[in-house]
Parts: sequence; structure tokens; C-alpha cells
Amino acid sequence: MGWLRRLATALPLVSVLTLVGCASEGGGIQSQKMATVKARGSLICGTDGKLPGFGYLGSDGRYVGLDVDTCRAVAAAVLGDGEKVEFRDLNPSERFAALSSGEVDLLARNTTMTLSRDAAGGNGLSFAPTTFYDGQGVMVPAASGLADLKALAGKPVCVPSGTTSELNLADRMREQGIAYTPLKFQTLDQMYTAYLSGRCAAVSTDRSQLAAQRSTFPQPEAHTVLPVVMSKEPLTPATINGDPAWADAVRWTLFALMQAEEMGITQANVAAKVAEAKAKPNQADLRRFLGVEGDFGRQLGLPADFVVRAIGAVGNYGEMFERNLGQKSKLKLERGVNRLWTQGGLIYAPPFR
Repeated sequence: MGWLRRLATALPLVSVLTLVGCASEGGGIQSQKMATVKARGSLICGTDGKLPGFGYLGSDGRYVGLDVDTCRAVAAAVLGDGEKVEFRDLNPSERFAALSSGEVDLLARNTTMTLSRDAAGGNGLSFAPTTFYDGQGVMVPAASGLADLKALAGKPVCVPSGTTSELNLADRMREQGIAYTPLKFQTLDQMYTAYLSGRCAAVSTDRSQLAAQRSTFPQPEAHTVLPVVMSKEPLTPATINGDPAWADAVRWTLFALMQAEEMGITQANVAAKVAEAKAKPNQADLRRFLGVEGDFGRQLGLPADFVVRAIGAVGNYGEMFERNLGQKSKLKLERGVNRLWTQGGLIYAPPFR
């Protein structure tokens, strides 16, 4: 009978936790964070603010970039309007504290998913799908003649402090027995200012960031990103670890953008696809995906048409990539491993079933 007493003692606690952790809205699950976002009427999103292609303030005063579009997609799914976002510029040393304290609801700021950041005993983050697969590289002045890591022996190298870039650089140089002097900086502005002034022979961080920053230099062609890839850097949005329902809503909104590209649904044709789904009862997958039938939205605490709202706000994943990083952008990065899995890449959405 001891188990009955333990069960009776535990049941009130379970009930309390259920009430605190989630609430019912139309039969669906709603997280505390989602309730806060809805009550506020806006999503607060942490981003870089100064990184072309990912998150920066344009000359017209509007935030643009792949990470920015991530925030707008989530705002559209939750609030019905991709413009209901407040952006907070965060440097590497601020980002995790801002998320854990509740200052921001979502972190979409070129952040690498790692074990220590995900683990409850580490930063305790909950990662969404990876939105950009990257690797760490090195940029040098083209006139320097430096061609590889060994050429940096005895030289100062600029690196952002408190990042995976700092650790990766130290590890690779240690492996190759290369003595160097790391110059660490709290902000990217400080780091690139030091690099351009000649304080360091090279600068090392994510290759996409190097390409993005080089595009802002007075003479971009005077700087070379070496053919060195020293790490895996899956850049991934994150939420707090203590609200799984909120993490699910963010996760599946982003998966929806990837699935939309696979299904050929774009910002321009999404309305037509909805009309097609409504007119053709036999199109079961399309009808469920777009919320014409089924309860995917309810299961996430989101509107039935959350996928349609997200696509309408920013387009599918491929559109986001091309607009911000690809051939339609100033960076003109190749998609490479960021292609769909059907095209030999790593972008893959689990089944919407």
C-alpha cells in the first residue's frame, strides 16, 4: 500500500505543475512563454544587429537577415503578423543571459548548437532546427601572403571572446603545434576594427560571418578568406530549456519553412495552394500541412493556419536563404550543404504527420 500513499502525495504536485506549465486554448497546449508573448502582443527576439546576411539594421531602419526572418516567421505563426517583433542587439557575452533571464523570447543570432549549450548542466538551451550549416575559417589581408594556419605561427590572431570560435582556434593550433597569440574581443566591432588597423595578422570566426563582414570593408577585395575549415558550426535558433511547448512551437514553425520549399510552396503562391487544398479533398498531405484539416496547430497551441502565416510573412527556407545570403544578396554565398536533402544538402524536415 506504500505506493498508494506515494501516489496520493504526488498527485497534487503533478496537478500544480500541469497548471503552471501549460494551459488549454481551444483544446490545445499553450506554454507560459507563449502566453506572455500573446499578452504582450509582440515577440522579443535577440539577434546580432550588425551582421549582414543574418541580422542587421538596414539603411532604411528595418532589420533584415536570415535570423531576422526566423523571428518574423515565429511572430507570424504565434501572433498572425510577422512585423510584431522587437529586436534586441546582443553580443556573444550577453546572448545566453538575455535568453535565460527572459529579456528575449527567442535567440536567433548566429549561435552554434553544442552539447554544453544544450545540456541542463551547461547553458540549458533548447535548440530549434539548424538554419545554417557553417564552419570556422580564417581571413587575412590578401597582400600578406598568408595561406594556411602554419603561416600564423608566432602571429596575433583576432577572435571573439567567449565563443566556440575562440575554443576551436585554440584546439586546432594546439593539434598542429602552432604557437600564436590570441587577441580576444567582446564585440565584433572591436575585433574587426583591430584587424583592419593591423593589430592582428588574421581574424577567425564562422566563414559566413567573415564573408558578411568583408562585404562591409572599404576594400573587400583586399581581404581573403582562406580555404581552411576548422570546425562544424550548425547555427541554430534557441529558446529556454524550461518551456518545451514553446520550444515545440518555434521548432515546427521553422521545420514548416523547410517543408514548404520541398513542397514548392512559396510566399507568392501560398494563397493559391490553400485554395487548391480546400478544393481537393484527396490532397491529404497538403490539406494537413496548410491547416485545412487536422489539428497540427492545436497540438502546438498555435492557430490551424500557422504554417500559412509563417510562409506568408517570409517565404519558404529557400527564399529566405537566397534573399539574405544567396545569389539575390550582396554576399552571393553558394547554398552548399544548406540545400534541401533531396538536392544533396542537410536541410530536412521531419514528417508533418
